[in-house]
Amino acid sequence: MGDRVYLNVLASRFRAQLSYRTSFVLDFVAQMLGQGGELVAILVLFGRTEELGGFAAHEVLIMYGIAGVAFGIADLVIGQLDDLPRLIRTGQLDVMLLRPLSPLAQIATGDIQLRRVGRVATGLAVLVTVLSTSDIAWSFPKLLLAFTAPLVGAVIFGSVWVVACSVCFWIVDGRELANTVTYGSNMFTSYPITVYPSWLRRLLAFVIPGAFVAYYPALALLDRPDPLGAPAFLGWCAPLAALAAAGVAGLVWRFAIRHYQGTGS
Repeated sequence: MGDRVYLNVLASRFRAQLSYRTSFVLDFVAQMLGQGGELVAILVLFGRTEELGGFAAHEVLIMYGIAGVAFGIADLVIGQLDDLPRLIRTGQLDVMLLRPLSPLAQIATGDIQLRRVGRVATGLAVLVTVLSTSDIAWSFPKLLLAFTAPLVGAVIFGSVWVVACSVCFWIVDGRELANTVTYGSNMFTSYPITVYPSWLRRLLAFVIPGAFVAYYPALALLDRPDPLGAPAFLGWCAPLAALAAAGVAGLVWRFAIRHYQGTGS
């Protein structure tokens, strides 16, 4: 019953947005260009150097493509959590808690923006192009990895989103702090972690498992040893990292909801 409610809500949202086709196309293109800005930055860097953190252009673009698709999916599915501070301030979250439906799912489906598929389209175009032109020894496990890596990465991004936005239950104006982690993670995962200082690598690669979004899967696809000396099997461990991240996100969200006392209005 609950699943049908969410599907009906999503269907109505999509129909409403597609009814204004010109506006949708313009927003879609804007999202593509927004995601493409990071691509331009990468190409400019490789106009000045042949390697970045020990990786060639096509290797970095594989990471960018995986991360771009993963972030685009996460932004589409869970990006509505950015609206949590407003829902708390206005008391709308209190109304959601009275319904026999998951408040997280209500927020996620409440104002879903189909135009965000533009981010996915840009990342996917880059990923397909670079994978098809790179010298990769393809096998079934690698094909499976190439297909699932963006989906697994989306779970990691989504989990980070939930944890970061949960701080808004205690800091009502914590949206910018949350965005630093969520959108900052997108930028971090688009580059090899070798370009970052050691403390930042440890924080954003393992505390926030950003390295499992694109860096380690890309190493596995390319059959490249990690310049930092990490074991090769980490390239295949992203699903485990995603599962752990989702578990932590669920615990944090439930803790925040249980200790939420309302707006007092």
